[in-house]
Amino acid sequence: MKRYWLRWLSQFYICLIFVASSSLGSATELSDTDALKNLKEGKVIWDIGAENPVKLALYLKVVQQTYDGLIKQNVKPDMVFAFHGGAVKLITVEHDHADLEQHNEKAEIATLLADLQKRPGVRMEVCGIATALFKIDNDRILSGIKPVGNTFISLIGYHAQGYTQIPLY
Repeated sequence: MKRYWLRWLSQFYICLIFVASSSLGSATELSDTDALKNLKEGKVIWDIGAENPVKLALYLKVVQQTYDGLIKQNVKPDMVFAFHGGAVKLITVEHDHADLEQHNEKAEIATLLADLQKRPGVRMEVCGIATALFKIDNDRILSGIKPVGNTFISLIGYHAQGYTQIPLY
């Protein structure tokens, strides 16, 4: 039950940010000055288990806005993406693991990830346990996403290094 509420709250928060940022007029400039006070670097590990391609594409758009917002407010982004669970089916070079109607969403996800990978301070990992579980060859993962043994271990390690974990489910 607790996991359900955490998932619901994180999804609500992401949607709220997306709606708020997309509905702002150019006359209204919001900032995160209080939260970013004295911060030079924004260290985050995106804990990505989203299996729904529409939802993942939306999340990735919000992540792009987050990156841009940090840059605009003079904070250097340091972002790690940790894909695990059913999300690994959405980051393959082929569409074998997607329903026919999901092909467009998978293509959009690939484009969004490629854009993010071009930005300084962005790294991406995929869980080797998940790829084995879903019978996905690691060489079929999108370019620029590094297979690792276990992204839960990555989450532990990056958290210990001061990264904030933000779940995307």
